Amino acid sequence: MSNSKNSGGFFSFLLKDKIIASKDFNRWRIPPASIAIHLCIGSVYAWSIFNPALIKELGVVSSSADDWSLGAVVWIFSVAIVSLGLAAAIAGKWLEDVGPRCVGVTAATLWGGGFIIGSLGIYTHQLWLVYLGYGFFGGCGLGLGYVSPVSTLIRWFPDRRGMATGMAIMGFGGGAMIGAPLKKFLLDYFSKAPDYLGAESALTLITENGRRFAEVAGEKVEVVVASAAEAAQMAVPGDAGVYVVGTGNTGATGAFLTLGIVYFVIMILASFQYRVPAEGWAPKGYTPPSPEESAAKMKTLDNVHINQAIKTPQFYQLWIVLCFNVSAGIGVIGVAKTMMSEIFGSAPSGTELASIVTATFAGTYVLMISVFNMCGRIIWASLSDYIGRKNTYHCFFVLGTLLYLSIPFTASAVSVNPSVMFLVMFYAATMIIFTMYGGGFATIPAYLADMFGTMHVGGIHGRLLTAWSTAGVLGPFAITYLRNMSVTDSINNLVSKIDPSQFMDKFGAPVENLEELVKAKTVTVSKLMEIAPQGTVDPTPSLYNTTMYAMAALLVIAFFSNLLIRPVNSKHHVQNTHPGVLK
Repeated sequence: MSNSKNSGGFFSFLLKDKIIASKDFNRWRIPPASIAIHLCIGSVYAWSIFNPALIKELGVVSSSADDWSLGAVVWIFSVAIVSLGLAAAIAGKWLEDVGPRCVGVTAATLWGGGFIIGSLGIYTHQLWLVYLGYGFFGGCGLGLGYVSPVSTLIRWFPDRRGMATGMAIMGFGGGAMIGAPLKKFLLDYFSKAPDYLGAESALTLITENGRRFAEVAGEKVEVVVASAAEAAQMAVPGDAGVYVVGTGNTGATGAFLTLGIVYFVIMILASFQYRVPAEGWAPKGYTPPSPEESAAKMKTLDNVHINQAIKTPQFYQLWIVLCFNVSAGIGVIGVAKTMMSEIFGSAPSGTELASIVTATFAGTYVLMISVFNMCGRIIWASLSDYIGRKNTYHCFFVLGTLLYLSIPFTASAVSVNPSVMFLVMFYAATMIIFTMYGGGFATIPAYLADMFGTMHVGGIHGRLLTAWSTAGVLGPFAITYLRNMSVTDSINNLVSKIDPSQFMDKFGAPVENLEELVKAKTVTVSKLMEIAPQGTVDPTPSLYNTTMYAMAALLVIAFFSNLLIRPVNSKHHVQNTHPGVLK
């Protein structure tokens, strides 16, 4: 297709017809640029690093009544993923017209700008601005940045489609590897501890409408009561006791602003490295596979037009495969740090497990998710070149189902016996899961090229990413809804075991006010465990059990969808549906 219509204007140097590579261009210059962009946008996988800060922005050491809930914060991540899929679906065909450089520059502007708008939302405590900035604008930047290198690299590496897409998307999985420690550093650097009033026993506290207040210089101020564990998680560990709400900050505003500027600069520089191969180019020594070789690995030698692809059953089968594979992993990724802390952080003090599972350890867990996610993308995608895409996904779903089912066993066991062995089992299971989660993303573009050819693979891939958008809602909804249900059940069960007079002494209000106390975050599972009868099993590690069963069920459905995939019928090939586009 000619791009002459796009050749004019001030920004013409960004367009496809202006970045055609010379004959001596080294194709290995493209992967580093792709990886750099994906490392920036892939930091979305470290979103859970922000969760503890955002839900304690006013209370800092502990959540106050006016702080945002975990459910509200997790949905920012979901909006970003939904926007990613929608932007990719809309921009997929645009990418084919204008080329990867123009799309990459647009992605840089949206992703970096989204962080900056989000920082303003945190500073003013306006959640809708965080949704608009990071969620919507940033999410659109994610989608554009994600698809910009895929079709380009497939064309540069026709001899290794799986490896090419693995390289294209590897950086996205590794984004949290750099993003997690960077975000943690920036949060600590910009944070400020709230004013400390003293130990809880040394002050007279008042409870009104579920909120806690203290008298300071004749004035009533809202406070939070922090346990020793909560105070220890601040950037500079403090003492257990009473802190004044609104007198500190978690550093989230400064972290967002800094990251927005850094990511914008890096993505702009990387985008200018993009080139597209000249028409008819092929790597030296490359011989296209024979029809027999292609059929053996379910690869087509024909092409399917982008508008025809969505009329095939294969498109929707692959949509289910991607959606359910992503749903099973993305909800866990969004709350990874919180989940690690809740499952293993409640171990009794003095145990070996308690000494290992610190805030630093949970942050490192997020980092390792990124490492295994990234490694899985290149390893599984490269392996798919040899065993085929369909067999690769069979591995994901069979092994993944077994591993998800192992997590409830581990969580339930650790609540009774806080052994390090269960931590090792959980760690190993989740890391293998994340290799397959990342591998699924990296393998799907090559799967699409095998099914529909390379003519419009970028655009088809963009439309298929609506499955990611759906998963961005389905996964977090499932994990937050089911977790909240478990939390409610656990609180009610614990309260039924606690002496009402002890409850009154602890929270300054009767059991009858439980609902408003929970809503104000005065009553939590951890605070109830402080006054629970001796021998009461802490329910916190098992809060995610139901979720894991649901995720395993999704993988079973995806397995059968993949099992039923067959080659695309010839009636859908471009020479039969759109002969006019062929030269």
